[in-house]
Amino acid sequence: MVNSPTFVIVGAGLAGAKAAQTLREEGFDGRVILLGAEPERPYERPPLSKGLLLGSTPRADVYVHEAGWYDANNVDLRTATRVTAVDRTARHILLDDGERLGYDKLLLTTGSTPRRLDVPGADVDGVLYLRTLPQADRIAEALTDRSQLVVVGAGWIGLEIAAAARKHGATVTVVDVAELPLQRVLGDEVARVFADLHQSHGVTFRFGAGVRQLHGSGRVSSVVLTDGTELPADTVVVGVGIQPDTQLAEAAGLTVDNGIVTDAQLLTSDPHIYAAGDVANAYHPLLRRHIRVEHWANALNGGPAAARSMLGQQVEYARLPYFFSDQYDLGMEYSGWVAPDGYDQVVFRGDPTGAEGRAPEFMAFWISDGRVLAGMNANVWDVTDQIQALVRAGHGGTRVDLAKLADPQVPLGDLLGQDRA
Repeated sequence: MVNSPTFVIVGAGLAGAKAAQTLREEGFDGRVILLGAEPERPYERPPLSKGLLLGSTPRADVYVHEAGWYDANNVDLRTATRVTAVDRTARHILLDDGERLGYDKLLLTTGSTPRRLDVPGADVDGVLYLRTLPQADRIAEALTDRSQLVVVGAGWIGLEIAAAARKHGATVTVVDVAELPLQRVLGDEVARVFADLHQSHGVTFRFGAGVRQLHGSGRVSSVVLTDGTELPADTVVVGVGIQPDTQLAEAAGLTVDNGIVTDAQLLTSDPHIYAAGDVANAYHPLLRRHIRVEHWANALNGGPAAARSMLGQQVEYARLPYFFSDQYDLGMEYSGWVAPDGYDQVVFRGDPTGAEGRAPEFMAFWISDGRVLAGMNANVWDVTDQIQALVRAGHGGTRVDLAKLADPQVPLGDLLGQDRA
């Protein structure tokens, strides 16, 4: 293999690990180097806010591959290793220990980092973030029936942590500047479903307020909101979003705009460098725009797509954004993409209220001019393929009969073939 090409992957998360796996499965026999800043071998992040906090997922189940897989497949995995620079002219990278590694193709799967809470007192003990396994361990230890938890941010991570905390008996208050949880993602109609769900399980929301400061001598003791309210807290979990880790790309002179900009082949502005996962702002051929997707499925599928592109295969990464969440007795899947204020109405199919003690069972569709732009199924299963077919048709210009869309007696598969714009 002395003269074989070297492919380097920077970022040993799900996207990077799956890219390495795909290179081998596709027959690449050159050198594969997978570099990760964390000391752990690659693992998946969804269990951090779900099964690990609930105690339903064994820690060993979070890893992408068994420990021996990397040696068995001749993948040079280096954990606890930071890349400090990319020299595009010489085509090598510089590691934090001074080593230089040459590459023929480079894949950046550097992921993202949590946005920090920038207020007085935010550095006291007991203020936690969730992105890594050790952080999940710390949060899990704090979730007891005696704890007073304040969650800052009513997004997916914040709500999943709130649900886990309530299962453990903690007192939970969720703070958000918006008027509803997930409002920026789902809009008012579906956001109210999640507000009702959490309130029915004992979560207190403080909407329309930010955090002014945190109090505590050594450890956090309270959270002061911008409206002057002071909330007691022995643990604060901050979930106010993430930002793509683009430092290497920016320093190397790659095009960066809300992530590393790529084409539909996941190729960056450099013909030898690719990007995938959270960090990639990739052109989506169906949506006809660049989008950056921060969810598990994008890492799962984007890493392999980038690997095939690196091998010179004809790749067009056009998977619909997809994510899932489990909160209390509600499990949901979401497929599609809607721009802010980019829909006319939400059409419900089924019961979103969960009346008379029942768990909600429904589908919701985000509509623009009769076209389905996105769909969610909550406690209704085995419909993702049909929903995605409707979404693809909608982004392609196909309208549907909205009355039939709302009617559970009409099979979803019967809805296609309506007027095309």
